Amino acid sequence: MTTMNISLPDAMRAFVEQKVASGGYSTASEYIRELVRADQKRAAQERLEALLLEGLNSESHEWTGKELDELKRRVWQRHNEKGKS
Repeated sequence: MTTMNISLPDAMRAFVEQKVASGGYSTASEYIRELVRADQKRAAQERLEALLLEGLNSESHEWTGKELDELKRRVWQRHNEKGKS
């Protein structure tokens, strides 16, 4: 793990310190990591929504059973590869 120093205005620093003092987090770093994780999740959700909209707006195609099976196989393969990393 690497270190990153950030500068906060006094009011923000006090807010972070209050969050830690209230017992929700053991350190300011833990609180900041949680904020970054939440933002990563939000960005992934936005990306998914954009891809879904792109799909909805694209030309339609009648899928054969063989094509659907191949698509499912590729999706599961990609899913399993991401789970390993």
